[in-house]
Amino acid sequence: MNYLCNVKILKSIFEFYINSSIHVALAVYALLRITEFYYNLPYNEALNYVAFYGTITGYNFVKYAGIAKLHHRSLTKNLRLIQVFSLLSFVLMCYYLTLLDVKVLFYCIPFSLLTLFYAVPVFKGLTKNLRNIGMLKIFIIAVVWTGVTSVLPLIVYKSATINEYLYFIQRFLFVIVLTLPFDIRDMRYDKKSLQTIPQLIGVERTKKFGFVLLLVTLIIEFFVTPNSSFKFSYGIVFFILLILLQRSKIKQSKYYASFLVEAVPIIWFLVLTFSIT
Repeated sequence: MNYLCNVKILKSIFEFYINSSIHVALAVYALLRITEFYYNLPYNEALNYVAFYGTITGYNFVKYAGIAKLHHRSLTKNLRLIQVFSLLSFVLMCYYLTLLDVKVLFYCIPFSLLTLFYAVPVFKGLTKNLRNIGMLKIFIIAVVWTGVTSVLPLIVYKSATINEYLYFIQRFLFVIVLTLPFDIRDMRYDKKSLQTIPQLIGVERTKKFGFVLLLVTLIIEFFVTPNSSFKFSYGIVFFILLILLQRSKIKQSKYYASFLVEAVPIIWFLVLTFSIT
């Protein structure tokens, strides 16, 4: 009896961890820390926590602002707790924002607006938000993730060179591939007007497309860093994400994308951390 009770408690904690966007926030945090490793940047506590708490705030706002899809309806019982947690995260995000340099705050504006308009109709008289405009969904996610995890930390300490631009492209493509298993899963729920990549070219071609993009990121890796440990770490991540992408399907397990796929940046950060210590 106690065993079953403990399992139920652990399951509830795990579901809250996923549904409250802590897992995805850790993924964003991990990617930002990876950028700091790659360019030997000092740890920026304020920026890292803005990214972490801002991701929780942004994702929960998007998911629970009245436009949640059918696979979120089971969250109704815990929605109040998630709302309270999101409010606390928003307050903490605002606190750490006050510790950032004005220059960084200025660059935060476009990414914040994209997140807002992703969930809220952009212009007066329009009922569509950016999330529901064909082909835009995956690219907005990639732009925001790339901006927060690579552009922001680099503009604080250095000016962009060809190396940094290649790094931005790599991060952009990596996030797109990371998003493809979600789009494959959501084919059951997404309207055809969304025109996601799997809807346009089919699941198998989407996997091939993702493989090509991943291959490009691997090639770029050899240009952006001379560090063999970094290349080795990314090689491991490359194969993990490739396997997860190839095994993606429309009827996938509940936490395949939201936990396993989303964990790839965290795995990358952990592998990189162990390889350089």
